Amino acid sequence: MAGWAALSPVSSRCVYAGIAEVSIYIAENFRGKRVGKYLLLKLVEESEAAGLWTLQSGIFSDNKASIKLHEQCAVRVIGCREKIGKKAGVWKDNIIMERRRKVIGI
Repeated sequence: MAGWAALSPVSSRCVYAGIAEVSIYIAENFRGKRVGKYLLLKLVEESEAAGLWTLQSGIFSDNKASIKLHEQCAVRVIGCREKIGKKAGVWKDNIIMERRRKVIGI
């Protein structure tokens, strides 16, 4: 498997029905080969066809490759949550990114 991408609802509340969280993973031997860009752009295309207007991602600040990938796909940084996640015993900052459709609403 080269990689996968998925969308998850950010909330069960109906007011957030058009917003989804992006998860994306690329196998180590496929990184740097545009697999991530293909998957993320396909997610954008499919999400807009399904009526979603906002995609958001939370990425550990040291994951520079993922941040760069998102920026290449018109996903912008909107903030940072400090020491929000713990990985291997180390607190990590989380960069919050989003992509908004030009047309908002379903």
